[in-house]
Amino acid sequence: MALEQSQELIQLHFLVIPMGSPGHYIPTIDMAKLLAQDGVQVTIVATPVNALRFGSILDQAIQSGLPISFIEFQLPYKEFGLPEGCESLDDLPNMGMTRALMQAYGSLQTQVEQYIEKLDPRPNCILADTFLLWTGETAKKFQIPRIIFDGMNCLTQMFNHVLYFSKVYESVGESESFVLPGLPDHIELKRSQLPFAFRSSDEAVIDFHKKLRASESEAYGVVVNSFEELEQGYVDEYKKVKGDKVWCIGPLSLCHKDESEKVQRGNKASVNKDECLKWLDCWD
Repeated sequence: MALEQSQELIQLHFLVIPMGSPGHYIPTIDMAKLLAQDGVQVTIVATPVNALRFGSILDQAIQSGLPISFIEFQLPYKEFGLPEGCESLDDLPNMGMTRALMQAYGSLQTQVEQYIEKLDPRPNCILADTFLLWTGETAKKFQIPRIIFDGMNCLTQMFNHVLYFSKVYESVGESESFVLPGLPDHIELKRSQLPFAFRSSDEAVIDFHKKLRASESEAYGVVVNSFEELEQGYVDEYKKVKGDKVWCIGPLSLCHKDESEKVQRGNKASVNKDECLKWLDCWD
């Protein structure tokens, strides 16, 4: 009995806060399962529709006894002009409502902090989507380490890092090529190929990405849905940027051994497996 009590006392507790988008939510759910398989208690912050939509991915895991639970908070649709039940980017009537959805997710901060306030002990870690900037404020308020996730691999992370700090694209014309400096490979791009964040003149977009960079710099570390053998040079470079606190834990889908679990992880594919394999084979 004493040993069991001791084990309960030292069990880690992660509070997981996903972003309302399938490309972010699904791998975050996978991470929750991966953590629970290692004995970590996991609580996932969810909104009602997303809990139903994505929570089913974990039904078998929870039934098997893995320490995963959901804590639901209501999203204030009307306050932000969102249609009833619209809790994910792919549910939006148009992408012009993206800002409203992000603001609605930001309004969850108070409810989440009230929840944390009542916990004793507090969570050992907040694992949050990097685009939910308010989670950085919450982590600082309660002095809880925050680890971030945004779905991109280390190569893309390094592209964005170099673009943001070098501003190399600002000195060339729209159709001119430029070289991304300081990367393991010779990479050339044109301004027209840059991500939206680097092409937008919208002050709100520019301001958000400044805040995003600041928020990311304050995080304890980053988890990446990739593996080192796939992009070793970029993993090494990204670790230099982040002070070694980069953990490649992918491919996350492999945490699901049962094929039926994988099938539930998102919308029905628009192409079948054979078409994907045929496309890959054509590059041999």
